[in-house]
Amino acid sequence: MSDVLLVISGRPVTAGETVLALLGLALVLLLVLFVGLRRQAAARALEAERAVIHAQEIEERMGEMTRIQAELTGRMQAMAEGLGSRQSDMARALAERLDGMSTRIGQSLEGQTKTTVENLGKLNERLAVIDSAQKNLSDLAGQVVTLKDVLANKQARGAFGQGRMEAILQDGLPRNGYELQPTLSTGKRPDAVIRLAGDPRGLVVDAKFPLEAVTLWREAKGDEARRIAAQRLRQDVTVHIKDIADKYLVPGETQDMALMFVPSEGIYADLNEFFDDVMQRAFRARVLLVSPSLLMLAVQVVQGLLKDERMREEARVIQKEVSLLLDDVNRLTDRVLNLQKHFGQAQDDIGQILTSAEKIGKRSGRIEALEFDEGPPAAPLAKLPLKGSMAAE
Repeated sequence: MSDVLLVISGRPVTAGETVLALLGLALVLLLVLFVGLRRQAAARALEAERAVIHAQEIEERMGEMTRIQAELTGRMQAMAEGLGSRQSDMARALAERLDGMSTRIGQSLEGQTKTTVENLGKLNERLAVIDSAQKNLSDLAGQVVTLKDVLANKQARGAFGQGRMEAILQDGLPRNGYELQPTLSTGKRPDAVIRLAGDPRGLVVDAKFPLEAVTLWREAKGDEARRIAAQRLRQDVTVHIKDIADKYLVPGETQDMALMFVPSEGIYADLNEFFDDVMQRAFRARVLLVSPSLLMLAVQVVQGLLKDERMREEARVIQKEVSLLLDDVNRLTDRVLNLQKHFGQAQDDIGQILTSAEKIGKRSGRIEALEFDEGPPAAPLAKLPLKGSMAAE
């Protein structure tokens, strides 16, 4: 064992030292292997413990999910029962409503049937009238001038608008409710002035709408020509709006707003659709553009105001007459009371007269019952109180 096997850095290494070194190295390797095995065992134990904990958590979660599922099942059953009861209630209420609705519909259909029969009878009568009117229209069809021919002449256009406006005013208002072409204090003469109830200021109506520009705009071909015609239409209507505002809006004499009559519903619709700026400009200038239907509506409103004013006047007259009637009733009451007093006095006098007559009758009876003998009459006569009683009476 003392034999030298190796020389390391000038130092001889014997066989025993080599064996010992090998044994130490083997021991170190065993220790390292043991430590590695211990660590692996610890890691496996930790993993096993974690797996157990995870399994417990999974089991707890599964239990919680089972409990939640049971609660959900109970709630679903309760909801199903509630929905079933509500569904039955709704079905019952719906059936009741359907029964009531069926009854009402039957009654309504019966009434409508009766009304329909009556309306059909009236319709037949009206159809007979319409047939007669249609025959008259057919006779007049050859005498009617078309609107295009009328609008071709400027004077005819003015007469057409003036005529339609006058016809609407004449049909809807009494004669004292409007005035045609009156003269204002400024010397201007509008086409018409509507008199409002309770207001001395009149509502001015102008019928000279510039229809020529509208005709050019409608008949324009191409975008450029239509744009030029639209510009002219805006200019003509704007100038006419300014003229109406300057001439006919007289403070204290006319209303704060005037009406510009447009004699065609189609033209009025085109102005509202394509020239809204013109309509807004007219509104700011206190000039309101009205079509025939709108003028009729305004006339109906004025007519209602006039009726209300007449009713108020009649009510004031009735109130005055009722006041006078109350005065007459009061005087009659006083006179009846006086007459009642006179009757009372007369009744008292008649009662007193009857009392005196009754006493006279009684005394007459007593006088008749007296017996006269041959003795001196003075003594019996002296005892009778007749003379004194009569004097007292």
